[in-house]
Amino acid sequence: MNRRAPVVLLSAGHACVDVYQGAVPAIVPFLVTGRHYSYVAASGIVLAATLLSSVVQPAFGMLTDRWAMPWLIPAATGASGLGVALSGVSDAYALTWAAIAVSGLGVAAYHPESARIARAVTGGDHAGMSWFSLGGNLGFAASPLLVTPVLAAGGLHATPWLAAPAVLGTVLSLTAMRRGPSGAANRKSPADGRDDWPMFVRLSLVVLCRSIVFFGLSTLLAVVARQRTGGGADAGAIALFVLFAGGAAGTVLGGRLAARWGRVRSLRAAYLLAVPSVAGVALAPSYTIYAFVALTAIALYTPFSIQVTLGQDYLPRRVGTASGVTLGLAVSAGGIVSPAVGALADAASPRVALLPLIAVPAAAWLLARPLNEPTPLEAPTTPHQAPRPSLHR
Repeated sequence: MNRRAPVVLLSAGHACVDVYQGAVPAIVPFLVTGRHYSYVAASGIVLAATLLSSVVQPAFGMLTDRWAMPWLIPAATGASGLGVALSGVSDAYALTWAAIAVSGLGVAAYHPESARIARAVTGGDHAGMSWFSLGGNLGFAASPLLVTPVLAAGGLHATPWLAAPAVLGTVLSLTAMRRGPSGAANRKSPADGRDDWPMFVRLSLVVLCRSIVFFGLSTLLAVVARQRTGGGADAGAIALFVLFAGGAAGTVLGGRLAARWGRVRSLRAAYLLAVPSVAGVALAPSYTIYAFVALTAIALYTPFSIQVTLGQDYLPRRVGTASGVTLGLAVSAGGIVSPAVGALADAASPRVALLPLIAVPAAAWLLARPLNEPTPLEAPTTPHQAPRPSLHR
């Protein structure tokens, strides 16, 4: 059977789940205008979806390291959609918060196990993991295009319609697991490798730097683009589209570069490129900002899937934990700096607020210099080797 089919299905399922990561910011404006939530109350809703999800992901990673839990993928997909679907049904703030928290927990539960199975299905192939990561990036980017028209037409009580991606994602995930190779859920024993915690911690700091740059830029990019070009809301929307579209290209490029140059070398080159490209976003005049946004997107997304596979190879006995940190905690923790970036923009200007971000990819490059290239452990491929458990536990 063609091994690409399960990867494509997993990638599409990943897109369906990550729609719900981008859904909450798109729902918040409707909560503010429709229910007259304060900005503090709205921030609490966002916190329920993002920070809670990020903190819990490593815990789910630890669970999947201990037990095979492929059933968690469709269950988590359903929970992520159910929470968003119920978020607009009740006018009570506590119930809305709880519904969004359920969605966040679903997203958190999905990523460690799905990344572990994606690694097994692809045999540790970097290009395959980049396609899996691409699905999540596309789902996140497409979320406002799905959520906004639905709620604009039907109001908050139309949120049950937003369960559709979860239904589709559940079907895709179940199909992928049925069609996957019988050994796809292979779980390595402790004797298969040694966990390299110093390298993993250093890598996590690199991921955190990337997250700080990404969230910092996302916070002000639309505003800066409008100011720089003299355009209206469309100018900001175009800048965000370029960021997401360039990110999709960078995700695929990362897998190809890793296969050709090696992961660590590709990662270092990407962060080195990010230094002048972020400087261009902060300082370039007029419409040239869009070119630098595209370069920045490619530079920041090229390491995305590389960092996941590196983390898994640094912790070969704790693949779920590595996935939970590189896909969850370290990625979203950078969002904590967004209020500080906004405060600096209020005190000075958006351009001034972007200037400190130039140093962050330089710090990521310095942190990445001591990283080594671990040797991925190959799964058994012949019937004479150790048997591997099926996905259908």
